[in-house]
Amino acid sequence: MTITDLLALYEAKKQTYGIEAYRHISNLLREAKDLHKADFTGNDHEQSWRAFKGKNLEKLIESIIVDEVRALGLEVINGNRLERTTNLPEALSRVKRNLLVDYGEFGCHLPDVDLIIYEPDTSRIVALLSSKVTLRERIAQTGYWKMKLAADEVTRHIKLYFVTPDEDGTLTTINPIKKGRAIVEIDTDGAYVLSEATIENSSKVKMFDQFIVDLRNLLS
Repeated sequence: MTITDLLALYEAKKQTYGIEAYRHISNLLREAKDLHKADFTGNDHEQSWRAFKGKNLEKLIESIIVDEVRALGLEVINGNRLERTTNLPEALSRVKRNLLVDYGEFGCHLPDVDLIIYEPDTSRIVALLSSKVTLRERIAQTGYWKMKLAADEVTRHIKLYFVTPDEDGTLTTINPIKKGRAIVEIDTDGAYVLSEATIENSSKVKMFDQFIVDLRNLLS
């Protein structure tokens, strides 16, 4: 099971569900887990699957948005490329410098984000995306990074969004509101949901098909 197989499963969902294929990501992941298990030869499939799912969800999201992001004159890159790569091309080196968080005597460090959307001509960062299957794994961390970015004049314009299938239903309702949604509403720029479930929308929590709309509005 590879990312290529995962993308092929998504293409099959698009044939069935069209522009609403994103709402069926959880079903896709369940199907992928069965295929992953059929290929697995080790002792702990659950651990192997969790690692695969975490690493490739962000790649799947990138593949879904990349064409529309580029149509807006922007580019998208995986955060791991900036974190792990030395001798970056000049444009990406500038992107990296534009994202660093200053810890004073303890140096400058990149925030933990999955996808970076930036202007290719200027290397100015427009938005960051963090993604997990559920909020509990990362939402407080995402709120922390948003506050660090907002505290510096160089990075305070950068929007930080969370993208998730929300498999534990944290974002479903406002009243009663769960802690994860409260963090989204107060400490991030918003979340976009890849789910069949009906959610109570707000200015900060929306279905994933609104992401490109909001990104376009942000540019204007």
